[in-house]
Amino acid sequence: MNKIFKYTVVLLAVFAIASCNKDSLSSTSVITIDQQTKNEFDLWLESNFVNPYNIQVKYRYDLNETSFSYYTIPADYDCSVMLAHLVKYLCIDSYDEVAGITFTKHYFPKLFVFIGEWEYNNAGTIRLGTAEGGKKITLSGVNYLPQVISLQWGDYSTTPAENLNHYYIKTIHHEFTHILNQTKDFPTEFKQITPNDYVQDSWNASEYSGENLYKGFISAYARKDDREDFAELLALYVTNTSEQWEEWMQAASVDSEGNPASGRDLIETKMDIVKNYMKDSFQVDLDVLRSVVIRRQDEVVNGLVDLTDLTIN
Repeated sequence: MNKIFKYTVVLLAVFAIASCNKDSLSSTSVITIDQQTKNEFDLWLESNFVNPYNIQVKYRYDLNETSFSYYTIPADYDCSVMLAHLVKYLCIDSYDEVAGITFTKHYFPKLFVFIGEWEYNNAGTIRLGTAEGGKKITLSGVNYLPQVISLQWGDYSTTPAENLNHYYIKTIHHEFTHILNQTKDFPTEFKQITPNDYVQDSWNASEYSGENLYKGFISAYARKDDREDFAELLALYVTNTSEQWEEWMQAASVDSEGNPASGRDLIETKMDIVKNYMKDSFQVDLDVLRSVVIRRQDEVVNGLVDLTDLTIN
């Protein structure tokens, strides 16, 4: 009995000594997921996106923010800096100037996700961007931005402004239109103007056929369905000059055989609905918005805007 008691006392003493010598727990968590020291770009984003608009720009790769249906890679840091400037200067600031910062704060998406590579579809087309739930816009192909501006990528256009619009800026206006439509749907009569010529996924087969304009569609992608039609009209209208628009309208007036066609009338009827929708629903004049976007666009391509400056004002 005494031996058992002695052994017990010894064990308790050893345990007590071990307990006294144990290191105290650190107050810093060992879990470091998503914990990064803010760099210069993070601070600039905080000053220009987060604080004034509560908009987050995710340029660091986050698998959960991507589509598992596509092969995706991280966005390049320097390209992300440039694209963030373009989103701010050509889109957010344009709407601020025309509709006021209250409109932009309320309606503009609260999350931008940058993906390095284009998202390629099986048919050979690329998905330039997506809008989700009225709150998020994903932009792909970020790492190609320098080549797009310098015309080393793409054969869609002949000027840096047209190339920039085709691959990035038009996409933002297009996806923002979807978000506005999710807030307030556009009139049903829009869907009845060319109801039989929407072709769903077959639109890409006629992308360069030349028949889209004279059938009443501003682009090939506009033929996918009425919602894409609406968004394409708005996005292409505000990112292109009146001269370019008139050139398209003249092309829409004749078919491939040179015969008179109703494309111009169909597009202009749709465009009237788009303009009235934006004016009546959100007090945004698309003609004024276009003049602001074109002016800012010219300033960018003429080198008057530093797309790399991370100075915080």
